[in-house]
Amino acid sequence: MAKAKTTGAMNRQDYESAVEPMELELNRVARWVQRQGRRVVIIFEGRDTAGKGGVINAIASALNPRQAHIVALPKPSEDERTQWYFQRYIAHLPSAGQIALLDRSWYNRAGVEKVMGYCTDAEYKRFLKQAPVFEKLLVDDGIVLLKYWLTVDQAQQEIRFRERLDDPLKRWKLSPIDLKAREKYREYGKARDAMLEATHTRHAPWTLVDFNDQRRGRLTLIRHLLDKVPEIEVPEQPIDFAPLEHAPLTERFDGPLKPIRSV
Repeated sequence: MAKAKTTGAMNRQDYESAVEPMELELNRVARWVQRQGRRVVIIFEGRDTAGKGGVINAIASALNPRQAHIVALPKPSEDERTQWYFQRYIAHLPSAGQIALLDRSWYNRAGVEKVMGYCTDAEYKRFLKQAPVFEKLLVDDGIVLLKYWLTVDQAQQEIRFRERLDDPLKRWKLSPIDLKAREKYREYGKARDAMLEATHTRHAPWTLVDFNDQRRGRLTLIRHLLDKVPEIEVPEQPIDFAPLEHAPLTERFDGPLKPIRSV
């Protein structure tokens, strides 16, 4: 399977200069998806703190939220636990012209559920057999399916855990499960390897991206994503933005409510 390697640290200014032209390309891709009526599913998996949310937001922020939506499901409800495992994900698959960005996916079963004992061994083995079949059905039906695993070393993971603990604005990212998972770095690695071996297929391959430097990782992943889409230029629809036929009006409020003014 492909592994996109990143090296060195990147400062914010260099990152923003590099990502800006990619955002324009992402818009081109979105126009192509919409014009062709394609359906795109992009799966983002990886260890805790790897940077899934950051790269998903970097992609989504450049796109129309009505076309590209983020899927980040909570733990299954009691009813969902009685369903076929893949059932609750099916409702979030895209329609024609849409892009679904999965912040974690059905691969929870091969990762956190396996390592933390949230599923039985029989359920885990059934998943590894069914996942390639399920994904083959998606691809055969015309869905473009891309799967990314974000890699991060334990030393870097510990630094990011500490940042979350020390920053009140990031502390919500640090769950009790994350704290338990710190002691199971090797177990997660073994579960990842078993998952990759069982689900890295010709119709739905995995791509591994080095996210020890998150900014470089984002650029590497987005570049790979752009390269997976055909180089087809879909021009933007022209917009007739004629000047107003009258002088611009001041917004007025005749009722008791008035806008808050900045200080």
